Amino acid sequence: MQKDKTTIEIKQFAASRNACKLCSPLGASMVFKGIEGCIPMIHGSQGCATYIRRYLISHYKEPMDIASSNFSEETTIYGGNRNFIQGIDNIRKQYAPLVMGIATTCLSETIGEDIPSLIGEYESLHTEDENMPIFIHASTPSYNGTHMDGFHETVLSTIKTLAEEGKREHRVNILSGFISTVDIRMIKTIVEDFGLEYTLFPDYSKSMDNPCWKDYLLIPDGGTTIEDLKKTGTSTATIEFGTILNKGSIADRIINKSNIVSGGEWLEKNMYIQNHQIIMPIGIEATDVFMDLLATISGVPVPEKYTLQRGRLIDAYIDGHKYVFGKRAIVYGEEDFVVGLSLFLAEIGIQPIIVASGGESGLLKKELLKRNNKAFADTMFLSGADFETIREVAKEMSPDIVIGNSKGYYIARELDIPIARVGFPIHDRVGGPRIKHLCYEGAQNLFDTIVNLLLDYKQEHSPIGYKYM
Repeated sequence: MQKDKTTIEIKQFAASRNACKLCSPLGASMVFKGIEGCIPMIHGSQGCATYIRRYLISHYKEPMDIASSNFSEETTIYGGNRNFIQGIDNIRKQYAPLVMGIATTCLSETIGEDIPSLIGEYESLHTEDENMPIFIHASTPSYNGTHMDGFHETVLSTIKTLAEEGKREHRVNILSGFISTVDIRMIKTIVEDFGLEYTLFPDYSKSMDNPCWKDYLLIPDGGTTIEDLKKTGTSTATIEFGTILNKGSIADRIINKSNIVSGGEWLEKNMYIQNHQIIMPIGIEATDVFMDLLATISGVPVPEKYTLQRGRLIDAYIDGHKYVFGKRAIVYGEEDFVVGLSLFLAEIGIQPIIVASGGESGLLKKELLKRNNKAFADTMFLSGADFETIREVAKEMSPDIVIGNSKGYYIARELDIPIARVGFPIHDRVGGPRIKHLCYEGAQNLFDTIVNLLLDYKQEHSPIGYKYM
């Protein structure tokens, strides 16, 4: 139903047509892969785990072990406790994990599987077992949200399970959201350069972006350690990347009466740790906020290396401004990522004419307008979007560039305009995990990529050949 000329809520179709989102257990699996020694188990049908493995392997180009309790018709009728217990036994025998992450699916949630009770039943059968893994359960039916709802629900569940109270330490929690592996490594370096002890979670920068192995590892190295996760309860402050986070989940809006939707919010309410929710630090203005926050928490001025990066980025903006100013872009992806990316585009002079997400919070337009009302006054916002709707709207709006993951490639192809591949998933190119998006370095990479795509398009469509800009 169309509310106004700049907002479309996608309600006119009974089924989504190439959804601009992924399933909730996929987001949960990414968080579990960011915990040291963890194996994810999908409590549901085998097809759910297979779909998630296929998507993650295609993007990360890494082995991807995700277990499944393998529901059948009989399991659906009589319950999955037998599959659950046998599945955990099989996983422990083969992998010996330190942590088991249990994510539910639409099927197991629909029949009312009580996962805490199933975990308790398993533990009661192994009371003498000294090697019992830590169990973390996240409720992630896809009919209650997107992969980002599953991601943030799992971050929250992990912190609720592991955070411990104790004497305050001068350290910071970084809940960085669903970002690329190279962005995670960059954020860790930045925090270290401020001299801060920290817990960054989830940290899949190694487990999902490995060096070449001599011998195959059943559980890849890397991940946030259990000890560091326990210390989230004794930190000085928390920084969360994102302001929308998990607010699109129906389950949180209805069931979670406390309205806590993130790990940072839970730590603030229960451990009294100040929580700072900031937009994704993409571009100069948003990165300045992040840097200033680290300087305040650490008591250390922004290191000169970042001042120099910022200065070079400003110089690049000046050099390339004439090539990007006034260009019109389609932007899509996860809500918090799209907020940061859209503000970056406005910062460099590109007009986001379509801003779309499969997220269902209804906050996308509000978050952008309150930060830059002028830049988005004529933007078409698509909430709960699918790619066919984006395609239909785009055909009438004459965009110059598409910016988002590879699922929108066919729109760029049909419109005969370039696509800047960013975010997740990127299935049709190598190097998706190595794309820098965040902070000054990430903005420099995005700016150069976008400018060069526009220059390449102009050069290739010119009636004459030329070798200079």
